[in-house]
Amino acid sequence: MADRISRLGRRELMAGLGAVALSQAMPRMAAAQGLPSLRLQAKADVLALRPGQPDTPIWSLQDAKPGPRFTRGDSVEITLGNELPVPTILNWHGIEGVPAAEALTVRTRLASNATESLVIPLRHAGTLLCDVRLLGDGQARPSRALPLIVGESEPVAVDRDEVFLVEDWRLRPDGSAIAPGIDPKDTVPVYTVNGLTMLDVPVRTHERLRFRFINGFQRNVIAIKMEKHDVRVMALDGQPSEPFLARDGTLVLAPGTRVDAFVDATVPPGSTSSILLHDGKAPRPIARLVASHEPPIRDAPLPVAAPLPSNGLPARLDLKNALRVDLTLSGRTLGGPSADWAAPASFANSAAPAFRAGTGRTVVLALTNRADMPGVFHLHGHHFRLLDRLDDGWKPFWLDTLAVDAGQTQRIAFAAENAGRWLMESVAADWAAPRSVRWYNVE
Repeated sequence: MADRISRLGRRELMAGLGAVALSQAMPRMAAAQGLPSLRLQAKADVLALRPGQPDTPIWSLQDAKPGPRFTRGDSVEITLGNELPVPTILNWHGIEGVPAAEALTVRTRLASNATESLVIPLRHAGTLLCDVRLLGDGQARPSRALPLIVGESEPVAVDRDEVFLVEDWRLRPDGSAIAPGIDPKDTVPVYTVNGLTMLDVPVRTHERLRFRFINGFQRNVIAIKMEKHDVRVMALDGQPSEPFLARDGTLVLAPGTRVDAFVDATVPPGSTSSILLHDGKAPRPIARLVASHEPPIRDAPLPVAAPLPSNGLPARLDLKNALRVDLTLSGRTLGGPSADWAAPASFANSAAPAFRAGTGRTVVLALTNRADMPGVFHLHGHHFRLLDRLDDGWKPFWLDTLAVDAGQTQRIAFAAENAGRWLMESVAADWAAPRSVRWYNVE
């Protein structure tokens, strides 16, 4: 099993898988109503990326209370303070149908030393991700992402819930880190899990863990392999799926992708099992499950888990009467985005939308990647189904992010249930490639 991931190449990796800002009075009202809060700071930070060497300066998005967790149905007051020397904007993966939170189309860039607040209803449970990377190309430093966990209101049969955020860094010989959108020549890659270059996860025999695997890489598609254990996928991009076992315990994740998986610890006390990262070039250990010498947590493993509770996305999509749109992804153009796409820093609401859809209509997008390397597409505002090749059905899961191989066309479909102006993001799977955006309108 261990050698399969060593043979994975880039193509096999790809084959796996109208609101406005709230008034100043709103935070005081929210506090008076007892709403849960999330107080974020975009600020300078450091990471220990070189053993025995000085820490590396980076930028990060930090919460006053580490590891923010909420419950489906909460409305959360979010405050963002910008301590960076440049304007920034909060960008979300997994927020479904909240136009007030939409970057660029609704919310404007936040100036240095400024603060803003908004209230977001968390209608869906799942693993979310937020960051300040949308304007990050070519900046002075790269930045970290921040997971946001929204728990189910129903009980879920797990013993522990573990976030597993994998991120990448490009270091110059002097130890400084470069931002994406910059030629990585003469740099070396360094990978972290939850900010550490190696992570040990203690477990007890027969313990069930819910891992929330998150690809926080800037550009790259990766594979994560857990040795000696079955990995049962329960949710993708924050939405429950039909449970299935990952082949050989290996998950393929595009940048921004989140996979919730259940893992039952089966190794004997005192043993370890590696968690490997494959970046398309070679596998490397990044974490270990370390089995405790304590007695098993129970006499036998738990029974196979039932599916996670639905978030209420539609069971069927009307493909026959769908609006069909051909969309060419922005290619690998170091000088700037391709036609029809814009760099986030130059995005203008006055630009024509890629398409308009009536509320409730099914939309089918044919995503074509004409570049010479894989591309990554991220849809805001809605989750989508990946259609079968014959366009006669779909995979049994929802996504908001998809990797499309070089020269390939993939078709996706979603029910345009959420009125508003929503972004789409496109970027090639290359550190130096620019991020590009367009928007679509549901009315």
